[in-house]
Amino acid sequence: MEIGDIPVRGRGLNRNPAGRFEKFNHEPESEAFDPEAPAPRTEFLRDSSRSILTPNDSPDIPYNLGLNPYRGCEHGCAYCYARPYHEYLGFSSGLDFETRILVKEDAPELLREELSSPKWRPQVIGLSGVTDCYQPIERRLRITRRCLEVLAEFRNPVTLVTKNRLVARDSDLLGELAGHRAAAVYLSITTLDPNLVQVLEPRTSRPEARLDAIRTLSRAGVPVGVMVAPVIPGLTDHEMPTILKHAAEAGARFAAYIPLRLPLAVADLFEHWLTLHFPDRKEKVLNRVRAMRGGSLNDTAFHRRMRGDGLLAEQLNKVFKMARRKAGIGEARAELSTDSFRAPGPVQGRLFDWDI
Repeated sequence: MEIGDIPVRGRGLNRNPAGRFEKFNHEPESEAFDPEAPAPRTEFLRDSSRSILTPNDSPDIPYNLGLNPYRGCEHGCAYCYARPYHEYLGFSSGLDFETRILVKEDAPELLREELSSPKWRPQVIGLSGVTDCYQPIERRLRITRRCLEVLAEFRNPVTLVTKNRLVARDSDLLGELAGHRAAAVYLSITTLDPNLVQVLEPRTSRPEARLDAIRTLSRAGVPVGVMVAPVIPGLTDHEMPTILKHAAEAGARFAAYIPLRLPLAVADLFEHWLTLHFPDRKEKVLNRVRAMRGGSLNDTAFHRRMRGDGLLAEQLNKVFKMARRKAGIGEARAELSTDSFRAPGPVQGRLFDWDI
Protein backbone atom coordinates (compact mmCIF):
# COMPACT_ATOMS: atom_id res chain seq x y z
CA MET A 1 0.00 0.00 0.00
CA GLU A 2 1.32 3.46 -0.96
CA ILE A 3 1.12 6.49 1.31
CA GLY A 4 -0.91 8.33 -1.31
CA ASP A 5 -3.60 5.62 -1.22
CA ILE A 6 -4.69 6.45 2.33
CA PRO A 7 -6.62 9.58 3.37
CA VAL A 8 -5.10 11.64 6.18
CA ARG A 9 -7.69 12.12 8.90
CA GLY A 10 -8.90 15.68 9.23
CA ARG A 11 -7.02 16.89 6.14
CA GLY A 12 -8.16 17.62 2.63
CA LEU A 13 -5.13 16.09 0.92
CA ASN A 14 -2.69 13.31 1.74
CA ARG A 15 0.21 14.39 -0.43
CA ASN A 16 3.01 16.89 -0.06
CA PRO A 17 4.73 17.21 -3.45
CA ALA A 18 7.71 19.51 -3.81
CA GLY A 19 6.93 23.01 -5.00
CA ARG A 20 7.71 24.01 -8.55
CA PHE A 21 10.65 26.13 -7.35
CA GLU A 22 12.29 23.33 -5.34
CA LYS A 23 15.17 21.22 -6.64
CA PHE A 24 14.68 18.27 -4.32
CA ASN A 25 11.72 16.24 -3.12
CA HIS A 26 11.64 14.05 -0.01
CA GLU A 27 9.40 10.97 -0.14
CA PRO A 28 8.92 9.16 3.21
CA GLU A 29 9.12 5.37 3.22
CA SER A 30 5.69 3.78 2.83
CA GLU A 31 6.60 1.18 5.49
CA ALA A 32 6.98 3.97 8.04
CA PHE A 33 3.48 5.32 7.38
CA ASP A 34 0.90 4.51 10.04
CA PRO A 35 -2.69 5.06 8.80
CA GLU A 36 -3.91 5.11 12.41
CA ALA A 37 -1.49 7.84 13.48
CA PRO A 38 -2.94 11.24 14.48
CA ALA A 39 -3.37 13.76 11.69
CA PRO A 40 -0.39 16.08 11.15
CA ARG A 41 -0.49 18.92 13.63
CA THR A 42 -0.77 22.47 12.39
CA GLU A 43 2.29 24.67 12.79
CA PHE A 44 1.79 28.43 13.05
CA LEU A 45 4.65 30.64 11.89
CA ARG A 46 5.09 34.36 12.30
CA ASP A 47 4.79 36.36 9.09
CA SER A 48 6.97 39.45 9.41
CA SER A 49 5.59 41.27 6.35
CA ARG A 50 5.74 45.04 6.75
CA SER A 51 2.83 45.77 4.43
CA ILE A 52 -0.67 44.37 4.68
CA LEU A 53 -2.66 45.51 1.61
CA THR A 54 -2.08 43.64 -1.64
CA PRO A 55 -2.92 45.41 -4.93
CA ASN A 56 -5.14 43.66 -7.43
CA ASP A 57 -5.68 44.65 -11.05
CA SER A 58 -8.07 41.86 -12.05
CA PRO A 59 -11.30 43.07 -13.69
CA ASP A 60 -12.96 39.91 -12.31
CA ILE A 61 -12.69 41.08 -8.70
CA PRO A 62 -14.70 44.05 -7.38
CA TYR A 63 -11.94 45.63 -5.30
CA ASN A 64 -8.38 46.80 -5.90
CA LEU A 65 -6.82 45.98 -2.53
CA GLY A 66 -6.88 42.71 -0.61
CA LEU A 67 -6.10 41.97 3.04
CA ASN A 68 -5.06 38.46 4.06
CA PRO A 69 -4.24 37.98 7.78
CA TYR A 70 -3.12 34.39 7.13
CA ARG A 71 -1.08 32.60 4.45
CA GLY A 72 -2.03 28.98 4.02
CA CYS A 73 -5.38 27.72 5.27
CA GLU A 74 -6.25 25.04 7.80
CA HIS A 75 -9.67 24.53 6.21
CA GLY A 76 -7.90 22.15 3.84
CA CYS A 77 -10.24 22.47 0.84
CA ALA A 78 -8.99 19.93 -1.68
CA TYR A 79 -9.65 22.21 -4.67
CA CYS A 80 -8.30 25.51 -3.28
CA TYR A 81 -6.85 27.73 -6.02
CA ALA A 82 -4.62 29.45 -3.41
CA ARG A 83 -2.50 26.36 -2.74
CA PRO A 84 0.24 27.24 -5.29
CA TYR A 85 0.92 30.52 -3.45
CA HIS A 86 2.53 28.45 -0.70
CA GLU A 87 5.24 27.37 -3.12
CA TYR A 88 6.62 30.92 -3.17
CA LEU A 89 7.41 30.38 0.52
CA GLY A 90 9.34 27.17 -0.11
CA PHE A 91 6.43 25.00 1.05
CA SER A 92 4.25 22.45 -0.74
CA SER A 93 0.80 23.05 -2.19
CA GLY A 94 -0.29 19.83 -0.50
CA LEU A 95 -0.31 19.17 3.23
CA ASP A 96 2.05 22.08 3.91
CA PHE A 97 -0.68 24.48 2.77
CA GLU A 98 -3.01 23.06 5.43
CA THR A 99 -0.51 22.53 8.24
CA ARG A 100 2.05 25.36 7.97
CA ILE A 101 0.14 28.59 8.42
CA LEU A 102 1.82 31.97 8.39
CA VAL A 103 0.21 34.46 10.76
CA LYS A 104 0.37 38.22 10.28
CA GLU A 105 0.16 39.22 13.94
CA ASP A 106 0.78 42.88 13.14
CA ALA A 107 -1.98 43.11 10.53
CA PRO A 108 -4.26 45.48 12.53
CA GLU A 109 -1.40 47.87 13.31
CA LEU A 110 -0.19 47.83 9.71
CA LEU A 111 -3.74 48.45 8.50
CA ARG A 112 -4.07 51.42 10.83
CA GLU A 113 -0.85 52.87 9.43
CA GLU A 114 -2.19 52.51 5.88
CA LEU A 115 -5.53 54.15 6.63
CA SER A 116 -3.89 56.96 8.62
CA SER A 117 -1.53 57.91 5.82
CA PRO A 118 -2.22 61.22 4.02
CA LYS A 119 -1.77 59.23 0.81
CA TRP A 120 -4.66 56.88 1.60
CA ARG A 121 -7.68 57.16 -0.70
CA PRO A 122 -10.78 55.50 0.82
CA GLN A 123 -11.78 52.41 -1.13
CA VAL A 124 -13.22 48.93 -0.66
CA ILE A 125 -10.83 46.41 0.90
CA GLY A 126 -11.38 42.71 0.26
CA LEU A 127 -10.86 40.28 3.15
CA SER A 128 -10.10 36.66 2.22
CA GLY A 129 -8.99 37.49 -1.29
CA VAL A 130 -6.63 34.51 -1.14
CA THR A 131 -7.01 32.46 2.06
CA ASP A 132 -9.91 32.47 4.52
CA CYS A 133 -9.66 35.16 7.19
CA TYR A 134 -11.91 33.09 9.49
CA GLN A 135 -10.00 29.82 9.55
CA PRO A 136 -10.00 27.98 12.91
CA ILE A 137 -7.03 29.77 14.53
CA GLU A 138 -8.87 33.10 14.20
CA ARG A 139 -11.08 32.04 17.10
CA ARG A 140 -8.05 32.38 19.38
CA LEU A 141 -5.88 35.01 17.66
CA ARG A 142 -8.72 37.40 16.67
CA ILE A 143 -6.56 39.11 14.05
CA THR A 144 -9.45 39.49 11.60
CA ARG A 145 -11.66 40.94 14.32
CA ARG A 146 -8.99 43.50 15.24
CA CYS A 147 -8.69 44.45 11.57
CA LEU A 148 -12.47 44.95 11.48
CA GLU A 149 -12.18 47.15 14.57
CA VAL A 150 -9.76 49.37 12.66
CA LEU A 151 -11.99 49.44 9.59
CA ALA A 152 -15.00 50.33 11.75
CA GLU A 153 -13.08 53.14 13.43
CA PHE A 154 -12.21 54.63 10.03
CA ARG A 155 -15.52 53.57 8.47
CA ASN A 156 -13.63 52.18 5.51
CA PRO A 157 -15.71 49.77 3.41
CA VAL A 158 -14.89 46.07 3.40
CA THR A 159 -16.22 43.02 1.60
CA LEU A 160 -15.35 39.50 2.71
CA VAL A 161 -15.88 35.87 1.74
CA THR A 162 -15.65 32.96 4.16
CA LYS A 163 -16.60 29.33 4.69
CA ASN A 164 -16.62 29.66 8.47
CA ARG A 165 -19.55 30.47 10.73
CA LEU A 166 -17.08 32.35 12.96
CA VAL A 167 -17.88 35.44 10.90
CA ALA A 168 -21.14 35.68 12.88
CA ARG A 169 -19.05 36.45 15.97
CA ASP A 170 -18.23 39.82 14.41
CA SER A 171 -21.78 40.74 13.44
CA ASP A 172 -21.53 43.74 15.81
CA LEU A 173 -18.63 45.32 13.92
CA LEU A 174 -19.98 44.33 10.52
CA GLY A 175 -23.39 45.71 11.48
CA GLU A 176 -21.78 48.98 12.55
CA LEU A 177 -20.00 49.24 9.21
CA ALA A 178 -23.16 48.25 7.34
CA GLY A 179 -24.89 51.25 8.93
CA HIS A 180 -22.55 53.37 6.83
CA ARG A 181 -22.96 51.18 3.72
CA ALA A 182 -19.43 49.96 4.36
CA ALA A 183 -19.71 46.17 4.71
CA ALA A 184 -20.88 43.16 2.72
CA VAL A 185 -20.33 39.45 3.40
CA TYR A 186 -20.52 36.31 1.26
CA LEU A 187 -20.82 32.88 2.85
CA SER A 188 -19.26 30.36 0.49
CA ILE A 189 -21.27 27.13 0.23
CA THR A 190 -19.98 24.38 -2.06
CA THR A 191 -22.38 21.62 -1.04
CA LEU A 192 -25.12 20.91 1.50
CA ASP A 193 -23.94 17.32 1.96
CA PRO A 194 -22.12 17.12 5.33
CA ASN A 195 -20.46 13.82 4.36
CA LEU A 196 -18.97 15.40 1.24
CA VAL A 197 -17.84 18.45 3.23
CA GLN A 198 -15.98 16.12 5.60
CA VAL A 199 -13.62 14.95 2.85
CA LEU A 200 -13.73 17.96 0.52
CA GLU A 201 -13.46 20.82 3.03
CA PRO A 202 -12.61 18.98 6.26
CA ARG A 203 -12.07 21.89 8.67
CA THR A 204 -14.67 24.30 7.39
CA SER A 205 -18.00 24.89 9.11
CA ARG A 206 -20.74 22.47 8.17
CA PRO A 207 -23.37 23.70 5.67
CA GLU A 208 -26.12 24.33 8.24
CA ALA A 209 -23.69 26.37 10.34
CA ARG A 210 -22.92 28.58 7.35
CA LEU A 211 -26.64 29.10 6.78
CA ASP A 212 -26.97 30.04 10.46
CA ALA A 213 -24.22 32.62 9.93
CA ILE A 214 -26.24 34.11 7.07
CA ARG A 215 -29.24 34.37 9.41
CA THR A 216 -27.23 36.03 12.15
CA LEU A 217 -25.62 38.57 9.84
CA SER A 218 -28.92 39.33 8.11
CA ARG A 219 -30.61 40.02 11.47
CA ALA A 220 -27.72 42.34 12.35
CA GLY A 221 -28.46 44.39 9.24
CA VAL A 222 -25.39 43.23 7.31
CA PRO A 223 -25.84 42.82 3.55
CA VAL A 224 -25.09 39.14 3.14
CA GLY A 225 -25.06 36.82 0.18
CA VAL A 226 -24.08 33.32 -0.86
CA MET A 227 -21.14 32.33 -3.02
CA VAL A 228 -21.75 28.95 -4.64
CA ALA A 229 -18.10 28.17 -5.17
CA PRO A 230 -16.56 26.29 -6.56
CA VAL A 231 -19.23 24.55 -8.59
CA ILE A 232 -17.72 21.11 -9.29
CA PRO A 233 -19.33 19.73 -12.47
CA GLY A 234 -20.37 16.11 -12.08
CA LEU A 235 -20.10 16.31 -8.28
CA THR A 236 -21.86 19.37 -6.81
CA ASP A 237 -23.38 21.26 -9.76
CA HIS A 238 -26.81 19.64 -9.25
CA GLU A 239 -27.01 21.28 -5.79
CA MET A 240 -26.93 24.86 -7.01
CA PRO A 241 -30.73 25.46 -6.96
CA THR A 242 -31.07 23.94 -3.47
CA ILE A 243 -28.15 25.95 -2.09
CA LEU A 244 -29.65 29.18 -3.42
CA LYS A 245 -33.08 28.30 -2.04
CA HIS A 246 -31.80 27.61 1.48
CA ALA A 247 -29.51 30.65 1.43
CA ALA A 248 -32.41 32.91 0.41
CA GLU A 249 -34.57 31.51 3.20
CA ALA A 250 -31.73 32.29 5.65
CA GLY A 251 -31.58 35.92 4.48
CA ALA A 252 -29.14 36.03 1.55
CA ARG A 253 -29.80 39.10 -0.57
CA PHE A 254 -27.39 38.44 -3.43
CA ALA A 255 -25.55 35.49 -4.92
CA ALA A 256 -22.66 34.53 -7.17
CA TYR A 257 -20.97 31.35 -8.38
CA ILE A 258 -17.60 30.27 -9.75
CA PRO A 259 -16.98 27.03 -11.68
CA LEU A 260 -14.08 24.89 -10.52
CA ARG A 261 -10.64 25.81 -11.83
CA LEU A 262 -7.47 23.86 -11.09
CA PRO A 263 -4.32 25.97 -11.47
CA LEU A 264 -0.77 24.56 -11.46
CA ALA A 265 -0.19 21.91 -8.75
CA VAL A 266 -3.87 21.90 -7.77
CA ALA A 267 -4.71 19.96 -10.94
CA ASP A 268 -2.67 16.91 -9.95
CA LEU A 269 -3.66 17.19 -6.30
CA PHE A 270 -7.37 17.34 -7.02
CA GLU A 271 -7.13 14.56 -9.58
CA HIS A 272 -5.52 12.40 -6.90
CA TRP A 273 -8.27 13.41 -4.44
CA LEU A 274 -10.89 12.22 -6.93
CA THR A 275 -9.03 8.92 -7.35
CA LEU A 276 -9.07 8.47 -3.58
CA HIS A 277 -12.67 9.46 -2.85
CA PHE A 278 -14.68 9.34 -6.10
CA PRO A 279 -12.88 7.07 -8.59
CA ASP A 280 -16.13 6.33 -10.41
CA ARG A 281 -16.73 10.05 -11.10
CA LYS A 282 -13.15 11.11 -11.71
CA GLU A 283 -13.17 11.19 -15.52
CA LYS A 284 -16.64 12.71 -15.63
CA VAL A 285 -15.60 15.58 -13.38
CA LEU A 286 -12.28 16.26 -15.10
CA ASN A 287 -13.77 16.05 -18.60
CA ARG A 288 -16.47 18.55 -17.67
CA VAL A 289 -13.90 20.93 -16.19
CA ARG A 290 -11.95 20.69 -19.45
CA ALA A 291 -15.14 21.35 -21.40
CA MET A 292 -15.50 24.67 -19.55
CA ARG A 293 -11.80 25.54 -19.64
CA GLY A 294 -10.91 25.27 -23.32
CA GLY A 295 -9.66 21.68 -23.04
CA SER A 296 -7.49 22.37 -19.97
CA LEU A 297 -8.14 22.18 -16.24
CA ASN A 298 -7.51 25.89 -15.83
CA ASP A 299 -7.96 29.08 -17.80
CA THR A 300 -6.19 32.21 -16.57
CA ALA A 301 -7.88 34.65 -18.99
CA PHE A 302 -9.75 37.47 -17.29
CA HIS A 303 -13.53 37.10 -17.33
CA ARG A 304 -13.39 33.48 -18.54
CA ARG A 305 -11.58 32.24 -15.44
CA MET A 306 -14.53 33.14 -13.21
CA ARG A 307 -17.28 31.88 -15.53
CA GLY A 308 -15.78 29.30 -17.84
CA ASP A 309 -16.43 29.07 -21.55
CA GLY A 310 -18.35 26.85 -23.94
CA LEU A 311 -21.74 25.16 -23.97
CA LEU A 312 -21.48 23.59 -20.51
CA ALA A 313 -20.51 26.93 -18.96
CA GLU A 314 -23.47 28.59 -20.68
CA GLN A 315 -25.83 25.94 -19.34
CA LEU A 316 -24.47 26.39 -15.83
CA ASN A 317 -24.99 30.15 -16.08
CA LYS A 318 -28.60 29.66 -17.18
CA VAL A 319 -29.27 27.26 -14.32
CA PHE A 320 -27.80 29.76 -11.86
CA LYS A 321 -29.87 32.67 -13.13
CA MET A 322 -33.06 30.63 -13.13
CA ALA A 323 -32.42 29.23 -9.64
CA ARG A 324 -31.52 32.67 -8.30
CA ARG A 325 -34.71 34.16 -9.68
CA LYS A 326 -36.81 31.30 -8.30
CA ALA A 327 -35.18 31.71 -4.88
CA GLY A 328 -36.08 35.40 -4.91
CA ILE A 329 -32.50 36.67 -4.85
CA GLY A 330 -31.87 39.88 -6.78
CA GLU A 331 -29.20 40.38 -9.41
CA ALA A 332 -27.44 43.34 -7.80
CA ARG A 333 -24.72 42.94 -5.20
CA ALA A 334 -24.33 45.31 -2.26
CA GLU A 335 -23.09 48.73 -3.31
CA LEU A 336 -20.57 49.98 -0.79
CA SER A 337 -19.75 53.62 -0.11
CA THR A 338 -16.73 55.60 1.10
CA ASP A 339 -18.84 58.64 1.97
CA SER A 340 -18.62 58.04 5.72
CA PHE A 341 -14.86 57.50 5.83
CA ARG A 342 -13.12 59.39 8.58
CA ALA A 343 -9.53 59.58 9.75
CA PRO A 344 -9.61 59.78 13.55
CA GLY A 345 -6.96 62.13 14.84
CA PRO A 346 -4.64 61.35 17.76
CA VAL A 347 -6.17 61.46 21.21
CA GLN A 348 -5.26 64.84 22.68
CA GLY A 349 -3.97 65.10 26.23
CA ARG A 350 -5.43 67.51 28.78
CA LEU A 351 -3.76 70.88 29.22
CA PHE A 352 -3.99 70.71 33.00
CA ASP A 353 -4.32 67.95 35.56
CA TRP A 354 -7.50 69.36 37.04
CA ASP A 355 -10.99 70.24 35.91
CA ILE A 356 -11.89 73.89 35.40
